[in-house]
Amino acid sequence: MGKTCVYLRVSTSIQTTDNQLVSLQNYAQQMNFEISHIYRDEGVSGTKDKRQGLDEMLKDAVKGKFNQILIYDISRLGRSLKHLINILNDLNKANVRLIFVQNGIDTSNTTGQMMFQLLGVFAEWERNTIVDRVNAGLDRARLQGKKLGRPTSINESVINAVKLLRNKNLGIRKIATELKLGVGTVIKILNPSNSTMVKTY
Repeated sequence: MGKTCVYLRVSTSIQTTDNQLVSLQNYAQQMNFEISHIYRDEGVSGTKDKRQGLDEMLKDAVKGKFNQILIYDISRLGRSLKHLINILNDLNKANVRLIFVQNGIDTSNTTGQMMFQLLGVFAEWERNTIVDRVNAGLDRARLQGKKLGRPTSINESVINAVKLLRNKNLGIRKIATELKLGVGTVIKILNPSNSTMVKTY
């Protein structure tokens, strides 16, 4: 099967890529793949187009250092549909196969490429739907004269949306921008007991 590389990513510095690596190593062993390179992006949001580990991997793909990439799931590679498709096109040109273990997607065939693009569409649609719904609620609250400066005065759906977007590995500043909230408000929602300890990555 040639040389295999692994790409790992987590959004925050308090998370670890170790669990992803163990899962991918187990998969590689089952499939008799030999892992030759490991690329990591730790504490980096999937919404960022520029990532050191990803950029290095794409350069090495062009150089022919491997011919297939193992990734835990599609969200580790990216959350923007446009960015995902651009990566797929670049890897196709380099004749590099993408395998998303959790999603069961293999881009070496037409069905796999179609599923890859569909998952990207749904991931982006889900995120945009959440943001639109919450912003509509915030706009209604503002029109009603409600103060939105503290978690205790925010609708429960807003608090849930902040936590949901965080679980989807968005950084605090990105969540604040998407939901039109202050960074401090997002921090207090995520960690009301000790908000000064939360980093705004």
